[in-house]
Amino acid sequence: MTATAAGDDLSLTFAALADPTRRTILARLAAGEATVGQLAEPFSLTQQAVSKHIKVLERAGLITRTQVAQSRPCRLEPARFDTAAAWIGRQRKTWEDRYDRLDEHLAALAAGPGEATEPRGEAK
Repeated sequence: MTATAAGDDLSLTFAALADPTRRTILARLAAGEATVGQLAEPFSLTQQAVSKHIKVLERAGLITRTQVAQSRPCRLEPARFDTAAAWIGRQRKTWEDRYDRLDEHLAALAAGPGEATEPRGEAK
């Protein structure tokens, strides 16, 4: 998968997760498979409206639907969440490192001239 394809997948994932109805549907599917009718029950939405949310989740790869006789149960696809979580983890690490460097810089400024501490990971 190219970096552009991965970025597009993340865009689809985060766009799908942006809606609270879709997040509620995903939370329900975390407990197990369900049909569109079952997923529609707790909402004051039509089954057609819930079906549209399901299609967005499917397009993002967050769920899949299978055919079992007349039923088409929806199933959560955890791998897509892993991809999004890994991206968030990399961003978190970058910002934690930046905050750590800022803390060190502020401590050095507070210590005053000639009393500066060595930067993390560097020795003279």
